[in-house]
Amino acid sequence: MIHKPRANIQPYPMTHELPEPHWPSREQAERSLLFSPAKVGAFTAPTRSWIPAMVPWRATEEGEVTQDVIDWYGRFAEGQPGVLVIEATGIRDVASGPLLRIGHDRYIPGLKRIVDEVRERSKGQTKLLIQLIDFLSIRRRPEPEKFFARFLQIQDRHREALTQITGQAEWKTADESQVRTALQELSSEDAARALDGRELESLRYGARQRVWDMHEPGIEELPRVLPGLFSDAADRAKQAGFDGVELHYAHAYTMASFLSPLNRRTDGYGSTLEGRLRLPLEVFAACRERVGKDYTVGCRFLGDEVIEGGGRLHDAVAYARAFAAAGMDFLSVSKGGKFEDAKQPRVGQAAYPYTGPSGLECMPTVRMDATPFGRNLPISHAIRQSVRDAGFDTPVIGAGGIAAFHQAEQALQDGDCDLIASARQSLADPDWWLKMQRGLGDSVRRCKFTNYCEGLDQKHKQVTCQLWDKDKETPDRGGAGPVLSSDGKRRMVPPASPEL
Repeated sequence: MIHKPRANIQPYPMTHELPEPHWPSREQAERSLLFSPAKVGAFTAPTRSWIPAMVPWRATEEGEVTQDVIDWYGRFAEGQPGVLVIEATGIRDVASGPLLRIGHDRYIPGLKRIVDEVRERSKGQTKLLIQLIDFLSIRRRPEPEKFFARFLQIQDRHREALTQITGQAEWKTADESQVRTALQELSSEDAARALDGRELESLRYGARQRVWDMHEPGIEELPRVLPGLFSDAADRAKQAGFDGVELHYAHAYTMASFLSPLNRRTDGYGSTLEGRLRLPLEVFAACRERVGKDYTVGCRFLGDEVIEGGGRLHDAVAYARAFAAAGMDFLSVSKGGKFEDAKQPRVGQAAYPYTGPSGLECMPTVRMDATPFGRNLPISHAIRQSVRDAGFDTPVIGAGGIAAFHQAEQALQDGDCDLIASARQSLADPDWWLKMQRGLGDSVRRCKFTNYCEGLDQKHKQVTCQLWDKDKETPDRGGAGPVLSSDGKRRMVPPASPEL
């Protein structure tokens, strides 16, 4: 049965109805695989429930922990998931907006506050990981006038292109300012003839670095720099009290780009499967050496890039076997979320990697042609089976539209994965794990899978949920009135659950 939304919430039109939840009784939950323990490297999670990393945009502009960050993770901890993964946290000490950072020792005290809060509010039941991420430069889509006046590097081929387009030979010797003005005045069709592919992309989407841009400062040296940055960050995580780290090898970011078949570096860190694996394995080895064998280190990576020329399942299977052989403690499987097929951003905004077909596969919605629920489990199943066939028992975390007890339990019973990751349903109701475990499933606030939250994330706004952000009457934990977002329109954390 689909629960009716609250009276003050208008449901979005749906293509697919939510799956029947088949909520368990308390006794059924106690006998289930979902609520049985699972060993993940150096720790044992009390249940197989897993909340993957989500970026809530609540840190300071300097990447410092705020009370809003602590409240956010403390609220998730109240539902007592087996494992909670803190948001993608930057390993460099560079400006990155209100995203957490771990690129300097000064961040350790703030991160320790998160650890302490999660320990207290989960009653010690939740194991805590932090996701470590590196990312390359991406610029906002520029005003055309600014692009042609400042960003474009004029070369002789631009003069030659103008000569061919206009039929006027004097463009071959025109000065730079004249060429810039003329290029700006071209039609879209002629501009596409005058600019090369990367220049045209920079004009239409904003300039973006790739790991194979060997001519750009800092790109060639990434293999020499990143192992140290990641291992320093892992050591800081250990000092802060986290139970382990998750290396971010997925989606549109640096390490995933090294793994992609699009990576054609010729320095031994690309072009072949072994070359693409080289840096991810070196990063892991550096982290393992720094934190030791008694500390959990795993990764999140892609089972399918879902872009032209990108990695597919056969690549992911090879990566998984290599990661397991190297001694990674878990493999968290995701899908898509790439820049290559992202929608064109508006002028002044940056491209967002979850807006195209690969992004939809990463965060499937009810408006898809085929059902979004459990959509990516076949990928984790194939990866897990391959890892088992190779003789490794490395736990695999499955995800993708999981929001009902029977989905999760069946996935575990069928060998699709060893632990169940659920982001959006956990956002809608952080207590849903505990409610299921106690036989209170009928009180679960069910995610509608419209990606309302993703729309806020895309704009780097404080992420909330449509199901609870308009509820300004129900108090927060402790009985106080709810804390509202900076625009005063949305709750910063879900209401407390009176059933618990």
